[in-house]
Amino acid sequence: MQMTAACSPLEQACDADESRNVQPRERGELVRRLFEEHNRALIGFLAARLQSEAEAHDVAQEAYVRLLQLEQPSAVSFMRAHLFSIASNLAIDRLRHRQVLTRNSPQDFFENLLTRPGPERAVLAQQELNVIKAALRELPEKCRRAFALHIFGEQSVQEIAKVMNLTDRMIRHYIARAMATCHQRMDESAKD
Repeated sequence: MQMTAACSPLEQACDADESRNVQPRERGELVRRLFEEHNRALIGFLAARLQSEAEAHDVAQEAYVRLLQLEQPSAVSFMRAHLFSIASNLAIDRLRHRQVLTRNSPQDFFENLLTRPGPERAVLAQQELNVIKAALRELPEKCRRAFALHIFGEQSVQEIAKVMNLTDRMIRHYIARAMATCHQRMDESAKD
């Protein structure tokens, strides 16, 4: 019995529920206790990985939601470990997404085109510009507009989404599609 007294309320609840099915309401209560006891540690863990307090809170919230959606009652006894595992995986996904966005930055692409050294730079710049214009003409109107507002209008994804009455996700998709098309046409042009 002393073993139970040394355990946290969450661990006692988990041990008691291990042998029976946990109802959604009980699971919610367990997650609430988990939040109270471990949220500060989880936020610290995520903030260290993501280098962003705001993203740490977002990922923690998503981890709690996923924990609430667990289907296996036996997993409830491992809730703290599972919470940190979920959060860690979500943080990795965020870092990968951030890396993709950084690697495929439209500003970097155009800056690279404009700053290449060489005596034929003016001629090459005009040829590259013509290739990019042709590539952009291949795209649907909404895609071209989102890309132009982002690159030339220097508007954020959120601002463009509001102006075009679309989701942030759709705007990011349009910008990525335009970038991919420009990269592809530039690569094809370099081979010619």
